[in-house]
Amino acid sequence: MNQTRYYISAMDCPTEEQIIRNGLKSHPAVERLDFDLINRVLTVTNIEGSDPATVEAALTKLGMPPQIADSHESVQKAQEETSKGHKLKWVWLGLSGALAGGAELTAWLTGNEKSVVVIGMVLVSLALGGRDTFRKAFTSLKTLTLNINFLMALAVVGAMVVGQWPEAAMVTFLFGVAELIESYSLEKARGAISALMQLAPETASVWDVHEGETEGHWHEMPVGEVALSQRIRIKPGERIPLDGKVMEGASAVNQAPITGESLPVEKQVNDAVFAGTINGRGLLVIEVTAVKGNTTLDRIAKAVRDAQSEKAPTQRFVDKFACIYTPAVVVLALLVAVAPPLFGYGTWSVWLYKALVMLVIACPCALVISTPVTVVSALAAAARQGILVKGGGYLEAGKNLKVIALDKTGTLTTGRPVVTDVIPLGDGSPEYLLHLAASLDAGSEHPVASAIVASCALGHDCKPLPVMEFEALVGRGVTGTLEGRRYYVGNHRLTEENKVCGPHVEEVMARLESEGKTPVILTDDTQALAVLGVADTLRETSIAAVKELHALGIRTVMLTGDNQRTAEAIAKEAGVDDPKGDLLPEHKLTAIESLLKEFGPESIGMVGDGINDAPALAKASVGFAMGAAGTDTAIETADVALMEDDLRKLPAFVRLSRKTGQVLVQNISLALGIKVVFFALALAGTATLWMAVFADMGASLLVVANGLRMLRRPTR
Repeated sequence: MNQTRYYISAMDCPTEEQIIRNGLKSHPAVERLDFDLINRVLTVTNIEGSDPATVEAALTKLGMPPQIADSHESVQKAQEETSKGHKLKWVWLGLSGALAGGAELTAWLTGNEKSVVVIGMVLVSLALGGRDTFRKAFTSLKTLTLNINFLMALAVVGAMVVGQWPEAAMVTFLFGVAELIESYSLEKARGAISALMQLAPETASVWDVHEGETEGHWHEMPVGEVALSQRIRIKPGERIPLDGKVMEGASAVNQAPITGESLPVEKQVNDAVFAGTINGRGLLVIEVTAVKGNTTLDRIAKAVRDAQSEKAPTQRFVDKFACIYTPAVVVLALLVAVAPPLFGYGTWSVWLYKALVMLVIACPCALVISTPVTVVSALAAAARQGILVKGGGYLEAGKNLKVIALDKTGTLTTGRPVVTDVIPLGDGSPEYLLHLAASLDAGSEHPVASAIVASCALGHDCKPLPVMEFEALVGRGVTGTLEGRRYYVGNHRLTEENKVCGPHVEEVMARLESEGKTPVILTDDTQALAVLGVADTLRETSIAAVKELHALGIRTVMLTGDNQRTAEAIAKEAGVDDPKGDLLPEHKLTAIESLLKEFGPESIGMVGDGINDAPALAKASVGFAMGAAGTDTAIETADVALMEDDLRKLPAFVRLSRKTGQVLVQNISLALGIKVVFFALALAGTATLWMAVFADMGASLLVVANGLRMLRRPTR
């Protein structure tokens, strides 16, 4: 796909977006346009074989000169230049305001609003403070776009026609002030995303050996020049510049910027660390596993930036509504200006002035800008807490969830089985019997076998006994000869095949299974010697997370490949409502489909951590990837990625989604409510042009400020 990203300094409002859409909708080189208004970035998908330069020329002609934005750094640099330009605008605007105030004072003192002095001051004020407004209005006229700049220019010209010269200047000045304040407010939402990229330092202390040298040395170099597998040193208190694996040292690392964990995590040799996290008390030497641009932090920031261009359902609705609303109000204003005086109700100048006030208040800027600011703020707030949401649509979908299905292994549980019971069935101590089983299982790579070997090593000096004639019995267990005697370690099926399974064995197995444990039987050729209970332990946070989901009115379902008895035991311990066991991946998909039919197409969430969960995750209304930190696939494919192995982020996401929905409703109500009030005031003749400007831009500032509140809300 041939795409070009542009930074457009003049584009920070839906009005500019509509101008560009109208201006480029029939351009032969354009296939698709994607807007990121918060960062002023336009992504153009070009038709194959077309010349992007023609698009750039068209944008310049529209008064939207573009700059190539091929990296985050180039966008950041352009944004800094735009901020400097805003400072100069304040100077021109200040002079414009002084002249507008002077015109008002002169008109009041002389009683003449149409004197040469007043008109002269007004014209200079308009030239200083209204250049951008009139330029954009002219562009709007060329592209047949009804926006606030066109309506304001029309209102100003109308005010001069009816002799309200000082008011025309004051309205232009107030509008300019409000525009700059709104732009400043939007910088906060923009900064919330940019802050993610500023977490990682720009330089790293790298170990290097130059040609001809016998010993290496540490030296500082830009992070962008550090290669894979190079070693870097992080001193206590420093931020880690790149993803890596600890090679030397031990320390506690604050991973909150990536995973949202509240407490530092102990790191030792071979543990993974992430760019942007903060080293604690120890000196660490790490081997780089991801270069700049490919770190977990980079992928998170990219995912959040991309999510901004995916419009949420409310935003799509508001955009469609605005396309109908604005022309309708313009027609209404035209009727107000013409109809009453035609029928003898009042003078033309009085009704024209009322219509001008209506035109100013009519612009849907506050309505349209309220949704992206709120959604972007919520996306940034979620990312700070280690919840990576892949778009506004998924963020809004969270409030509709009625059921959340959870995978068991690695999601509700740790995914690391441990031995919980060693039950002798005859002679022999539990320690000796565990030693025999571990010696046999040392040759197996099965997770249950690994748990038995690890448990033996924890208990005492458990050096494996020499095993002769070892054999792995697929789907059943292992066998081998120890100290001249044949032993077997395996499942119920193997014990049945060897005809050494009696009622006592069955009873012990049934009891362990009822407790959610997997029974493993140690036998010889003639009898069962012991039953070992192996269990995948529940995560500490799972019980609390399930309780919080229930408190939010969400039903929980567990989907697992373990047997139904084990599923029921784990579900009882965790508090899950409905356990479903003995499920293959295709059965999990079928279970999600059934839930969607029962509860509705937008009501089902699915949480998983493995490839076998992928079909069900894709089918669910919202798919959650568990423990996605450092995992490319999970971050790229999940709808929502929980960066830490903490299920409490699920109810946090639901609460954030519901709060986002509430703020969106508040903003839409504010924007429309203020307009309704001023329409009534305009018709009653009590609203003036400058009051209408305050009302319109004040509404914009209110909804922006309300949306930015999402940045301050904790998700837990």
